Amino acid sequence: MEFGISMFGDLALDPKTQIRKDPAQRMAEILEEIKLADEVGLDIFGMGEHHRADYLVSEPEMLLAAAASITKNIKLGSAVTVLSSADPVRIYESFSMLDLISKGRAELMVGRGSFIESFPLFGFNLADYEQLF
Repeated sequence: MEFGISMFGDLALDPKTQIRKDPAQRMAEILEEIKLADEVGLDIFGMGEHHRADYLVSEPEMLLAAAASITKNIKLGSAVTVLSSADPVRIYESFSMLDLISKGRAELMVGRGSFIESFPLFGFNLADYEQLF
């Protein structure tokens, strides 16, 4: 059995000020959380992909590559990569590169995503939603 953690990289509102966190600050926090997960012995970290203003990470493999440089053992994966609105060859290439950078710790989890914003953003018709995946 393996234990891990996943997150979406949200830019939540501060409960006291109702102001969204600074993206650079949130990115630094996420990287520190991944580093801590590695240090305490978790097996895997997963980052979601979102294409909305209230989420920071639209390309998990970029964040995971940065995490690979500050971690030693934890597997680094997507949770999920939105396959139905992306080029599968590019996904393969990106995760192959991540696997090299992380020395074999990359994990790819694909899905159609729980939000529909990526479909029109990348030129897909929402009427084709079911067929695309």
